[in-house]
Amino acid sequence: MWIFSAPSGSASMSVVTLALTVLTSSQAILIVWSKRAGKYEYSVTTANFMVETLKCALSLAALARIWRSEGVTEDNRLNTTLDEVIVFPIPAALYLVKNLLQYYIFAYVDAPGYQILKNLNIISTGVLYRIILKKKLSEIQWAAFILLCAGCTTAQLKSNSDHVLQTPFQGWVMAIVMALLSGFAGVYTEAIIKKRPTRNINVQNFWLYVFGMIFNAAAILVQDFDAVMNKGFFHGYSFITVLMIVNHALSGIAVSMVMKYADNIVKVYSTSVAMLLTAVVSVFLFGFDLSLAFFLGSTVVSVAVYLHSAGKLQR
Repeated sequence: MWIFSAPSGSASMSVVTLALTVLTSSQAILIVWSKRAGKYEYSVTTANFMVETLKCALSLAALARIWRSEGVTEDNRLNTTLDEVIVFPIPAALYLVKNLLQYYIFAYVDAPGYQILKNLNIISTGVLYRIILKKKLSEIQWAAFILLCAGCTTAQLKSNSDHVLQTPFQGWVMAIVMALLSGFAGVYTEAIIKKRPTRNINVQNFWLYVFGMIFNAAAILVQDFDAVMNKGFFHGYSFITVLMIVNHALSGIAVSMVMKYADNIVKVYSTSVAMLLTAVVSVFLFGFDLSLAFFLGSTVVSVAVYLHSAGKLQR
């Protein structure tokens, strides 16, 4: 249950960030693996609903453990005010759209390409981080941001094709929309969970996930009601589907921990490193070819991660 407790130091925060990187790197692979004959046999809306339900249950389990050991306090009680809880529907709705899009984008990209395109939220997160949270990045950190974008783009280059980039136009549009949604939802969530620093993160997560369940239930009614009623809620589920749901739930909780006790910039770099891990694993699972451009791009990403850490020390 260590991932659900407040990190007690930089070492614990590093462990959470490492867990987020590993979980994120396997996310795209599990989504691709969950397909059968190139399509999803299960309802993606029910899968998202189960992710939110599992996250909610894990948050409650963590709270129950805290209540037994520390007792119920003002900061860890579930009782809340309208002013505190009314802000959670906004990121919950944004994450709903973003999470649904991540299933459909695989019609246009492979797992490594998906991880590369996810790094478009580097730009959106950096800009929104500055606008919404009023936080400045050092010159070295902005330089690291530019290098990170360049590295991710280089890794996407494909020299043996008439197309410079592997991803078609539809994939880029979906990736850009996902980046904007993810960037805004992430920065907005960080702002509201840090508004009350002493508030237990599991309480804040619980309310966020409750609204996530509500919105995903609405999505099931709108998009997949007939299919669910005729075939059943868990139709098409496999062991890989269950693993994917668990992965999404744990990575979602890890993201909230990083945003509560670090920031969205750390999450962005974690996602970038996950790109490299996804590509390496995809070589063995899907026969993905690692090009020279990918190795060069990966090197630039690694340098960017180092520069970001160096810039943080100099602020």
